[in-house]
Amino acid sequence: MFRHLTLLLAVALPVVAQDSGTRNKNLDITSPVGDLHIGNDADARKAGLPLYPGARPKPDSQNKDKDKDKDKDKDSDQANLSLLTEAFGMKLVVAKYDSDDDPAKIIDFYRDKLKKYGKVLECHSEKHGGDVEADVDSKDSSENKQLKCDENSGPVTELKVGTEDNQHIVAIEPRDAGKGSTFALVYLRTRGKLGDI
Repeated sequence: MFRHLTLLLAVALPVVAQDSGTRNKNLDITSPVGDLHIGNDADARKAGLPLYPGARPKPDSQNKDKDKDKDKDKDSDQANLSLLTEAFGMKLVVAKYDSDDDPAKIIDFYRDKLKKYGKVLECHSEKHGGDVEADVDSKDSSENKQLKCDENSGPVTELKVGTEDNQHIVAIEPRDAGKGSTFALVYLRTRGKLGDI
């Protein structure tokens, strides 16, 4: 099964990279082995959260200096990946945004919005982006799959809720210029042989 997945990704990822000049950077493959979606069509709604008022998509960090006047939202740091097979399934949504507001305001907003998914865990880390871990083969009880803080110091605040196989994360950090914030909304859902995504 994993050989098929590796082959599918080996074929799909170069196609997406070659297609970087088009507006729609999505790739959908349906096959008897499984279904694959790779795209830049992620947003707050697909991550299961409302968008912070006044936030705007973060420009792609690799293309932020190229053609600044050309369609600023065209190349944004968004990712939407789903892979569904009979053996397992996975959906990952990452949407990054900028805001002129301080991190504290965004943290308060999302702490309240995340409560609908369960108890909100607040972590702090040194690095941007945070780690998202999931183990679809684990036979551990749901207690062992509870999210936890890997480290707890640094300028990046991560709000986490859920379990390793169904999690929402909001990572907020001050912008480099010192004014405003950058934040990422992450949704990860995995399943074993049975279950829906």
